Amino acid sequence: MLQKISYLGVIFLLWVNMVTAQTLLPRLGEQRAGTAAVTFLKIGVGARAVAMGGPYVAMANDGSATYWNPAGLVQIGKNELVLSHLDWLVDIDFEYLGYVHQVSNRIGIGAFIGYLHLSDMPVTTEYYPYGNGEYFSYNDMVTGVSAAIKMTDRFSFGVTVKYVNESLADLRMDGLMLDFGTYYWTGYKSLRLAAAMRNFGNDLQPDGTYLRRKAAGYSETSYQSFSPPTLFTLGAAMDIYRHKKHLFIASMQMNHPMDDQENFVFGAEYGFRNLVYLRGGYRANIDENRLTFGAGAIFKVYGKRLKLDYAYADFTHLTMTQQFTFSFEF
Repeated sequence: MLQKISYLGVIFLLWVNMVTAQTLLPRLGEQRAGTAAVTFLKIGVGARAVAMGGPYVAMANDGSATYWNPAGLVQIGKNELVLSHLDWLVDIDFEYLGYVHQVSNRIGIGAFIGYLHLSDMPVTTEYYPYGNGEYFSYNDMVTGVSAAIKMTDRFSFGVTVKYVNESLADLRMDGLMLDFGTYYWTGYKSLRLAAAMRNFGNDLQPDGTYLRRKAAGYSETSYQSFSPPTLFTLGAAMDIYRHKKHLFIASMQMNHPMDDQENFVFGAEYGFRNLVYLRGGYRANIDENRLTFGAGAIFKVYGKRLKLDYAYADFTHLTMTQQFTFSFEF
């Protein structure tokens, strides 16, 4: 009992430290905000992960591992199909479909596609501020494949190759990116450590040219290039309390984005009978979307597992977002 209480005390102290980090830590890197392209890649996938606030690099043991940490593909143990729908801000929707297949007990592969979209918008000009009768569209798409291998019983490594495309009216921009991930079971209780680098690639630049006005007239100019939203994550997770019907998991993660300030996230999940789950998370050193909540349930259908998850994320000045995820494990 004393040992369990000490574990909870450590988690409480970590939580206090991360809450106070908002004011104690320097806001390093915030001057880089807005310097990356295709930032939709930073939108979290999977209601379970989002409900916990996003500290998922060391918990990626489901179909959303193709997004969070490809090394987690071999932590699932079974094949899984995942479909996620996100009601994002200002009438934007994001759909994600992924599949993970266990080739053997040491090799896992996966494939996925994500699509961000919104309704067509009217073309406005200085003479027609409410629209001139024409419309334009905007959408983002990412698709790719992932693979992971267990190097030892404790350590696994994974990589993802993905193609990204952004379309705004007549402008197009695309490119290839890589994700790398590692996953390590320490051997102490259920403590696992993980690290991942996501969205690593060359700068992206819209196709074509435009006429730039100068003192001597106009000149044909190429569009400016921007770096991808590369992100390095380092995290840890552990089963803090496990006894018969009850399971309590805590996770924490440090994020180092190339286009924003460093931040820390902390999440927790409580499970009852491995059937019903409650989740929550806190994100420190972030101005918006600090608190997240959610729940999930597992249903057994002909010996297979059907998982339904929901996540609510609070954006202080931009209302909130909701994500629904359906997963089928077989």
